[in-house]
Amino acid sequence: MERLIVEGGQPLNGEIMPAGNKNSAQPMLAACLLTDQPVTLRNVPYIADVSTLLEMLAGMGVEVEASGLATTHTVTIQAKGPIEQPDRDLGARVRGSILMAGPLLTRTGHAIVGQPGGDAIGRRRIDTHLIALQTLGATIEIENDQYIMTANGRLQGATIFLDEASVTGTEQAILAAVLAEGETAICNAAAEPHVQDLCHMLNSLGAHISGIGSNTITIRGVDHLNGGEHMIMSDHIEIGSFIGLAAVTGGEIRIKKAVPQHMRMTNLVFNKLGVQIRVEGEDIVVPGGQELRVAYDIHDAVPKIDDGIWPAFPSDMMSIALVTATQSAGTVLIFEKMFESRLFFVDRLISMGARIVLCDPHRAVVVGKSQLRGDEITSPDIRAGMALLQAALCAQGKSTIFNVGQIDRGYEAIESRLEALGARIKRVS
Repeated sequence: MERLIVEGGQPLNGEIMPAGNKNSAQPMLAACLLTDQPVTLRNVPYIADVSTLLEMLAGMGVEVEASGLATTHTVTIQAKGPIEQPDRDLGARVRGSILMAGPLLTRTGHAIVGQPGGDAIGRRRIDTHLIALQTLGATIEIENDQYIMTANGRLQGATIFLDEASVTGTEQAILAAVLAEGETAICNAAAEPHVQDLCHMLNSLGAHISGIGSNTITIRGVDHLNGGEHMIMSDHIEIGSFIGLAAVTGGEIRIKKAVPQHMRMTNLVFNKLGVQIRVEGEDIVVPGGQELRVAYDIHDAVPKIDDGIWPAFPSDMMSIALVTATQSAGTVLIFEKMFESRLFFVDRLISMGARIVLCDPHRAVVVGKSQLRGDEITSPDIRAGMALLQAALCAQGKSTIFNVGQIDRGYEAIESRLEALGARIKRVS
C-alpha cells in the first residue's frame, strides 16, 4: 500500500495550475453515451475516479481514446456501437457511475446499475435520481442493491420537482431529458459550477438547455446530439484547497486560472479565518507571511462556518476550512449540515495536537492556534485526505499518511505538484 511521507513546517511558494473539475468530468463522460458521434473533452483531470469511469465505458463497448491523458488531459469518446451494461464492481468504486443510468435508458431503453461508490461521509441517497427518471417515464425495479430500469419507447418531457437540490440528481435529470420528447422543467435544481459546466457542454453538442445557473432548468428535447469538443473548467474545490495550503504554511501562492467568479463564498469564509486573498485577473494570490486570526462577528460573537447548496460554502471545502481554523488564533464553530460523517476525521487532528471539540456528527468547535505535531494518520475520504495532508504540511516533524488512494481519487499527482512549491513530500510503497 502506498503512503505519503511529509516533513512539515515548509512554506509553500510559487505558482500552481488547478486541474479540471472532477465533478464536471464525471457527468460529461456519462453524457458521451448520448451520441454516436465522437466527443472530445479537454482539461480532463488525471485522477483515479476518471480512470475508473473510462474503464467502465470501454467495458461497455465504447471507443475510448485516452492514451495521453496524463500529459494531454484530453479524452475522445465515441459510443457508436452496441452499448453494454456497466460493470458493477467498477461502479461500486465511484459515485459518478450512477449517472450512466439516464443515458443508457435514452440510448438502449434499458439500464442496470448497482449502488454507486464514492466517499464514506454518510448516507448518500439516490432517491432523487429514481424520482426524476420515473417522472420522465422510466419503470424501475429494485433487487437488493441493483436498479433495473426500463423505458417503454422514448422518455417523455415533464415537470420534475426534486425533493432535494441534489447535484448528481439534477445531472441525472438533465442527462435523461435532453433527448426526451417535449419539454422538461427541473425545479429545485442544483446550480453548482459543475452542473452549469455540464449544461454548456450538452448545448455545444446540440441540446437546448436554458435557465443554467438557476434553480429552474428548462430543457427542450431534441432528436439527436452531435459530436464536438468541450473544455472542462478549473476545479474550484482544488483551488480552495490550495488557498488553505498556502494559508497554514505561511507561503505565497499564485493560483492560475482560478475562476474567481466561483470563489466568492470560499474567499469570504477564508476571510473569517484571517486569510487575506487577492484576485488579479483570472488568478488568485494568497500573500505569504500572514498571521491568521479569527474575525469575530459583531459584539465579539463566535463566528460560524457552515455549508449549503450553491452559492453557499461547498461541503467539499469544510475539511480544509476546519484545518485552517486550527491555525487561526481564536474560536470558530464548524457546522457541517449536509453529511453526518464528514467530520469524523477530526480525531486524527486531535492526535496531532489540534484543540477541537466534536459536539455531535455535524458540529465541531475549533480553538486555535494549535501547534500540530507529525503523526501516522489514515486518509478516510478524498477531502479529509487532502485536509490531513494540509495538516501534515504545517505540522512540526514528520507525518505518514496511509490510504493515499483516497486522495488520488480527487487530486492529480498531488505530491509532485506540491514538491514544485517547496513541500518536502514523497510517495513510498
